[in-house]
Amino acid sequence: MADKPAQTSAPKTDRKKIHPLLKTGLELGPIIVFFAAYIWLKDETFQIGGRDYEGFILVTAGFIPLMLICTGILWKLTGHLSKMQIVTAVLITVFGGLSVWLNDDRFFKMKPTLIYLLFGGALGVGLLRGESWLALVMEEVLPLTHEGWMILTRRLCAFFLGLAVLNEVIWRTMSTESWVYFKTFGLTAAIFLFFITQNSVFTKHALEDEGGDNDKGPGAA
Repeated sequence: MADKPAQTSAPKTDRKKIHPLLKTGLELGPIIVFFAAYIWLKDETFQIGGRDYEGFILVTAGFIPLMLICTGILWKLTGHLSKMQIVTAVLITVFGGLSVWLNDDRFFKMKPTLIYLLFGGALGVGLLRGESWLALVMEEVLPLTHEGWMILTRRLCAFFLGLAVLNEVIWRTMSTESWVYFKTFGLTAAIFLFFITQNSVFTKHALEDEGGDNDKGPGAA
């Protein structure tokens, strides 16, 4: 019965490996282009179809197809997209599209709030069921014990909800330029720092190689 626990539930899909730099470029490239284009056009106003559009709205209009193209290339090259990537692409299309259509930047600024609320809420629902839904999407990258996943999931859930609140505070109380800097650099740095600070969880609750110290796995449950 002890052989049942671990990795049987992780189905192997046809995932192809691509160079990490290419993967990072496809994931972060659109954000960097968005930032550069905004800095270039932030003080410009364009008249299209008899309506005035600020540079931010035009940059948002260009960001949506760029993000979808890069996501499509990533899927084509790897044969896989995570649920997080799919949800992000959908929300960018919906909220970015609303901002462009209604000529109102508030919808695009609200998008990170909704993304973090959805991810934090989903993790919270899993925790209430005594499960780590984070493990379902990350267990191949980070093999941890059940206890380790539960600790990491609780912390990430609180972190995501905190980011949602922070995004609301920033875009509602500060300028568009401040929000763009926050979204481009602040959110990226915050997520990076979060995982750096979880090193103790990764080392303490790492799963041993199969066939090695198998006592640590199930015992944590």
